[in-house]
Amino acid sequence: MKKPKPLWRVSVVTTLEAEDAVGELLASVFSLAAASYYDLEKQVSLVSVFIEQGKFSPAGARREIAAGLQRIAGFGLSLGAGKIEIAKVKREDWAESWKRHFHPIEIGKTLLVKPSWSKKSPAKNQAVVILDPGLSFGTGQHPTTSFCLQQITRHRKNGTQPSSFLDIGTGSGILAIAAAKLGCQPVHAFDFDPASVRVAKENLRKNRVTGQVKLWRADVTKLPLKPARQFDLVCANLISNLLIAERWRIVNRLQPGGTLVLAGILAVEFTEVERAFADLGLKLTASRVENEWRSGAFCFV
Repeated sequence: MKKPKPLWRVSVVTTLEAEDAVGELLASVFSLAAASYYDLEKQVSLVSVFIEQGKFSPAGARREIAAGLQRIAGFGLSLGAGKIEIAKVKREDWAESWKRHFHPIEIGKTLLVKPSWSKKSPAKNQAVVILDPGLSFGTGQHPTTSFCLQQITRHRKNGTQPSSFLDIGTGSGILAIAAAKLGCQPVHAFDFDPASVRVAKENLRKNRVTGQVKLWRADVTKLPLKPARQFDLVCANLISNLLIAERWRIVNRLQPGGTLVLAGILAVEFTEVERAFADLGLKLTASRVENEWRSGAFCFV
């Protein structure tokens, strides 16, 4: 049997204040979920991603992260040391590190998201999503993902008929899996990153919803302006400049009377996003701010 190859660990030493922003930065640079650990004694946060060996340039990664950290500092967040650490680690060390940082989360009494090693049992009539953190973004731990999950459960609860659902930038597939588990149909999901599509496909299989979700690889910037179908509920968990630039393509996929959920937005950038979508006839109906992130649900006026 071949010995598993080690992984690259890319970490940033920062403050609790900037922890989420740095995690989002690493996730956007590598299209991977970021794990965070806060050292109470030293009062510093260590935010890390773990990368398969391959086409990885430590020098290039360091430059891109450093540029991103400068942008975060420009928003007024204190980075503390802001030290970038890149090292090789054994795969076993990576696996155990996830188990220390990721625990079950509940979205009300409707949905339970838990890793496979958790022994937590669901409540009565509570849908369960099994999701192990891995080399793709989206575990439900991040406030933007959590908001999307809340909106899916709320939309499904308020509807009398099964809702159709579109997940733009599916990452790990968590939102699509949750929608399928909660009875949405049809459920469509896509991502530009081929690694994310592979991970999402495996997560669909583990949750036994492969036949309920249409998953494919696509670039939101190249979608046709006039889609073949529209959806009752659309989630787009993307960075703000991409949301604004591709707002026509996103909104055109929303059914009249449907709900559009936008997440992945820094709070300081939310007003600009809200204004851009208001110009297309959408009104903010629900919003949540957590740390430096703000997410929103929109409906046609």
